[in-house]
Amino acid sequence: VQLQASGGGLVQAGGSLRLSCAASGRTFSPLMGWFRQAPGKEREFVAAIRWIGGSTYYADSVKGRFTISRNNAKNTVYLQMNSLRPEDTAVYYCAVFRGSGDYDRPSEYDYWGQGTLVTVSS
Repeated sequence: VQLQASGGGLVQAGGSLRLSCAASGRTFSPLMGWFRQAPGKEREFVAAIRWIGGSTYYADSVKGRFTISRNNAKNTVYLQMNSLRPEDTAVYYCAVFRGSGDYDRPSEYDYWGQGTLVTVSS
């Protein structure tokens, strides 16, 4: 399985960005997630979505501002980020959930994209 993340960039506070994550290869994972890692900090959960049914899950810090969605036909997951803040600055990663355990733990994910940098200026 290979994941290709894209869409990062530099944006002013209050602005928006849309990240994409295209998955190639076969995966039977029920769920895809987005994580982020800021310099000097641990990788943290952002959002996740189930391929079947589309149930979504969000970190409290992004609820109401970020929206995760998917296109099953394209094997692609998106992260729409609105009302961005300087504290959202990080490298954003998409990942394939192993299928058991807690969806908000990085250790429960098998495959990771290369990451895309999001920088929010104040």
